[in-house]
Amino acid sequence: MLDVRRLHLLRELDRRGTIAAVAEALTFTASAVSQQLGVLEREAGVPLLERSGRRVVLTPAGRTLVAHADAVLERLELAVSELAGVREGIGGPLRIGTFPSGGPAIVPATLAALAQRHPALEPMVQEIDSARVSDCLRAGELDVALVHDYDFVPASPDTTVDQVPLLEEPMYLATAGATDRALPTGPAARGDDTLAELLGPWATSAWITAREGTTGHAIAVRACQAAGFQPRIRHQVNDFRTVLALAAIGQGAGFVPEMATVLAPEDVVLTRLPLFRRSKVAFRAGGGTHPAIAAFVAAARTAVGAASGAS
Repeated sequence: MLDVRRLHLLRELDRRGTIAAVAEALTFTASAVSQQLGVLEREAGVPLLERSGRRVVLTPAGRTLVAHADAVLERLELAVSELAGVREGIGGPLRIGTFPSGGPAIVPATLAALAQRHPALEPMVQEIDSARVSDCLRAGELDVALVHDYDFVPASPDTTVDQVPLLEEPMYLATAGATDRALPTGPAARGDDTLAELLGPWATSAWITAREGTTGHAIAVRACQAAGFQPRIRHQVNDFRTVLALAAIGQGAGFVPEMATVLAPEDVVLTRLPLFRRSKVAFRAGGGTHPAIAAFVAAARTAVGAASGAS
């Protein structure tokens, strides 16, 4: 009989690439992970791993077993959700991840709705970049998370995580108002303006992006490349309020989503771009029917709907 906990380790090795990374993520020692994977190989009766330099890679049999592990762990998540549905009331801890701009814009209203409807629920929020959410969900560090992706930076396919849509919003170029190169505010002057036409005037300017390794950094770099130039990055900050403040004093051009434009100083020019950010709620595959997660999704949709109606 194959042990589910060892299947989980094998799946994490497939996703994370090294035994050390699996050990760090799941708070094991590397030797304990290696030992458990060795036991799993004996249970399976065929080699599951092979050395490739300093890395361990899965054999074809190992990759086949990972596919089955995904299905098994999803069924277990469904079972946990169904059992939770039998219990009366919704309560206990709910570990929530959010991207930084989702904090002030979505999270407070969502938690207020949850507190009103389910006072026994104990939400616990932490900021996290969307690129790390899948790992944290699989490791059990999060139960649910607000995530986003952008045009040019689509989310990587991941069978271990389910997502439901929450919000789609346009992106804006933020630049200093005191410049004769400023573009019109609001929607583009012509509906068929291209990225090259909208971003081109700032091809030789300094740019403000999110930190390297984040989706916010990737969208800035790839959008500029699509417009025909490589951005000269001067500042790397993740907070959109700071991006807008730096743009206002002429420190560079930057991208902000519509959600952040309410923070813009008066002397910032905002030019709508033919780019979009899509926010979603993510959770472990099979967990969407869990009462606490379903309650969070409903509250988040209510919060987004109320904010959209007020704008």
